[in-house]
Amino acid sequence: MANRATNVSEQGAIGFALAGFTFWVLADSSIKLVGQSGLPAYEMVAFLGLFMAACIGAYGLARGEAGRLRPHRLKLQLLRACLDMGNNVCVVVALRHLTLTLFYILVFTAPMVIALLSAVVLREGLGLRKVVSLAAGFAGVVLAVHPWDAISATTGATGNGFGREWDWVGVGACGVCVACFSTNMVWSRVLTQTERPESLAFFSGVVTAVAGGVWMGVWHSEPVTVRLAVGLAAMGLFCALGTLCFYVAVKHTSAATVSQYHYTQLVTGAVVSYLVWRNIPGWHVLVGGVLILGSGLYMAMMAREHAPLTGENRQNNA
Repeated sequence: MANRATNVSEQGAIGFALAGFTFWVLADSSIKLVGQSGLPAYEMVAFLGLFMAACIGAYGLARGEAGRLRPHRLKLQLLRACLDMGNNVCVVVALRHLTLTLFYILVFTAPMVIALLSAVVLREGLGLRKVVSLAAGFAGVVLAVHPWDAISATTGATGNGFGREWDWVGVGACGVCVACFSTNMVWSRVLTQTERPESLAFFSGVVTAVAGGVWMGVWHSEPVTVRLAVGLAAMGLFCALGTLCFYVAVKHTSAATVSQYHYTQLVTGAVVSYLVWRNIPGWHVLVGGVLILGSGLYMAMMAREHAPLTGENRQNNA
């Protein structure tokens, strides 16, 4: 059957990116809701992978395209799936300790981490403008996290209730999320040249489900009620939709272009956080978020100026 995604334009890829990041906000919101039940993180991740693989598998069968789910480079897909699984576990942990708004602010350090890794590993120059942008972004992280309040609260010097927004476990888990996502962003850009988006998402779900299931067998599992099952299914469905949209987007436009729209999660996440949990971020979170947002967008625009066109877009612009 002909590949239906070959004619995706630049604007279409941007639409897929926006849809993907929105679906991921809904998935994260479902994860946070289910996480309040006290279900172990590895059990949540196991069901996340199971429902994600089931949704994508059913989609492929319904379209008569089950062959698109088969991986072509098994070892490379396995490595990428492990990164995805590590990211998912840490997302579950982080969302138990952070508000959605602060979670996304910390996740938005990924473009800065990618820029630093490129400078160290690939010997790419940073330049004065990028150095200033990175400094502003990391200053925003410090301001948003405001560790001085944590120290004061730990010593009993203040009772400002900082714990309502975050704690050290959540911040640490977010750090691992950023590391996994940053690596996965680059890795996915390489793999989508030979692997289909459906295959990447399906294989990641299968690996996550198997690993989480083994973890449940070694430790213990909690009973799942009907209400929890609905939440777990929503997690898998939204995550599957977001992942598919993301891979289609990075296949048909540059990673730098996609990363610019990553920041829409801050808006949608803040709206959902207020509507569901009535969370209103403090001034330090808002100001820090503005600094991180400005830094990330500026670097994304600089990267886009120097990014090569994808094969599809070269043909479209010819």
